[in-house]
Amino acid sequence: MFSVMVGMAGYHHFGDISWLDSFYMACMILTGMGPVVEMTSSSAKIFSSLFALYSGVAFLSITAVFFAPIIHRLLHILHVEDEDLK
Repeated sequence: MFSVMVGMAGYHHFGDISWLDSFYMACMILTGMGPVVEMTSSSAKIFSSLFALYSGVAFLSITAVFFAPIIHRLLHILHVEDEDLK
């Protein structure tokens, strides 16, 4: 929810779009669907680019944290030792 609120505030401030459109735009970027409203000003384009980069990094980080214990357990089940990984 924090990311959605930051995106909403940024799109509303920099993109001069309504709160509802800001919410929609932030949700579409965070879920990977892409932009909906065209940004016209330079500051809006910069914010939109940075928010999209943040969204991608956040997604990859959360995915890595989620799957790390699963992969770790799988390596234990397969009896993979540290020497086998080198």
